[in-house]
Amino acid sequence: MFAESFDRPARRSAILAGLVPVLALVVLGLSNAPAAADFRLCNNTSSRVGIALGYKDAEGWTTEGWWNISSRTCETLLRGTLISRYYYIYAIDYDRGGEWSGQAFMCSRDKEFTIRGTENCLARGFDRTGFFEVDTGEQRAWTVQLTDANEQPAPQRVPGIPGTVGPGGGVPGLPNSQGGTPPGAAGLPPAPAPGSKP
Repeated sequence: MFAESFDRPARRSAILAGLVPVLALVVLGLSNAPAAADFRLCNNTSSRVGIALGYKDAEGWTTEGWWNISSRTCETLLRGTLISRYYYIYAIDYDRGGEWSGQAFMCSRDKEFTIRGTENCLARGFDRTGFFEVDTGEQRAWTVQLTDANEQPAPQRVPGIPGTVGPGGGVPGLPNSQGGTPPGAAGLPPAPAPGSKP
């Protein structure tokens, strides 16, 4: 009887010792899993920034804010596989003043918000704010790099064509800013008709 009870702990130890390498392989396999497909923003400036995001989902246009992102850090704004090609960003530099904005007008407000729809912002008690467009090219994941204007490389000239900007050029400080889609075009919320209230 004494010998039998002595063997049980020894057997448990042997079983556990055999499981440790298997558990280590499982954990190693999980760490090699592909990165999540998210929409991220990296604040590569020397300031703290506030971020508002606009996007279209199955229920229509939505704007959300504020993400407060410290200098030289990244934040995931939307988790999961991207469902749209176009996303819109409005950013405020908290430390030095200024903003990153564009011509896609959507609703926002000073305090934390989630707002459905882009029409009649002022009449609904919100601010009407110009967001800049981010074309993800229908990728599953995307990261916007927000930079200081003075940290952008100089626009590259296309040889032989005066006054043109080649790849990598664009508006300093605004990621993905070359080209752009005019208001009312694919990806943008419709612009109000002339003479109508915003």
